[in-house]
Amino acid sequence: MKPLYGTDRETLETAIDWLAQGARPVLVTVARTWGASPRPVGSHMLLRADGAFCGSVSGGCVEEDLVTRYREGQLGDSFPTRIDYGINREEATRLGLPCGGRLELLLEQLDSAAPLQRLLAQITAGELVRRRVCLATGEVSLHAARPADAFHYSDEYLEKVFGPQWRLLLIGGGQLGRYVAQIALLLDYQVVICDPREAREAVAPPPPCELVNMMPDDAVLVYADHPRCAVVTLSHDPRLDDMALLNALDSPAFYVGALGSKRNSTLRRERLLSLGVSVQQLQRLHAPVGLPIGSHSPAEIGVSILAEITAARNLVRQTAAEGSAAA
Repeated sequence: MKPLYGTDRETLETAIDWLAQGARPVLVTVARTWGASPRPVGSHMLLRADGAFCGSVSGGCVEEDLVTRYREGQLGDSFPTRIDYGINREEATRLGLPCGGRLELLLEQLDSAAPLQRLLAQITAGELVRRRVCLATGEVSLHAARPADAFHYSDEYLEKVFGPQWRLLLIGGGQLGRYVAQIALLLDYQVVICDPREAREAVAPPPPCELVNMMPDDAVLVYADHPRCAVVTLSHDPRLDDMALLNALDSPAFYVGALGSKRNSTLRRERLLSLGVSVQQLQRLHAPVGLPIGSHSPAEIGVSILAEITAARNLVRQTAAEGSAAA
């Protein structure tokens, strides 16, 4: 079975396949949005001359119009080029954009698979890469990136970060960890599973997850070292989970969660307080982990966990964006 990855990797692989078939696809990127927007900046879509497309830039509002305009030659033959959608209320209504929504798109003609293959190889190796497009010449360059690097768009260039800018550290392997990891990969997380037990359940994690057998407290120090990390304990072993939580609650991780019933979660809080965790630190702990959606199966529990992490992650993004605007 092919490993699961996020949408960026799917777009790159599809573009490489189409180029190998002799097509010259157009890469469409959401460069700027105003008001309500179905897709965030950096979202991608691929167009092919025969009308095929992959990806989404508006959740279905403008894709059909883009395909029609491309097939009919209305987009011109000079790339890169920029187009607007939803400039006025009438157009927004015609295209189905949310009221007040507007987006600006950048279109690039892709002629060679080699640059995409290099980018794909780098993110497959776990690297973060900034792909910069010069708007005057169309020249594309790749640069090393950091987790905190943001999407950038100006009159001179567009720059997007590829690769897992977010990391999820799971304490405890097994079936549940595998489901959580699969969903996290689709959400563009780098996933690390820590389980030092020799007799741990023999369920291999999906690639490209990293499996480590160091002690959980050490794993937190190594892998939860920046604010784009989440830590979730799943081992069902209080000795392992508590070790990890002691460091995780004192780490810069934006989310810390622990699997367990309400009763076990209460007992865990009492243990952590007795071990020196402050009340303020303990308020960061999501336990029982996940949103209360009545989940019972491993897959359902995985959905509930990633749903709660996603809510916390989007709050981090929103806060960062508000801080940037205020500055």
